[in-house]
Amino acid sequence: MKITVKVKPNSRENSIKQVESGIYEVKVSVPPEKGKANQKVIDLLAKELRIAKSRISLIRGESSREKIFTVED
Repeated sequence: MKITVKVKPNSRENSIKQVESGIYEVKVSVPPEKGKANQKVIDLLAKELRIAKSRISLIRGESSREKIFTVED
């Protein structure tokens, strides 16, 4: 399954909101440097979807605000 995520780094708080089916808006409080924001997005997605972090991987958008993740079944 593929998930599209719109990330807002340097936010006041960490939050995740499903906008449409398979599209999420994620706010993270960490800066977008050295993959810190990407890792925090994976942490929040795993918690929201109730799956292990190892089942989520970033496939596109490493340095972009719009990212595509894949989730293993």
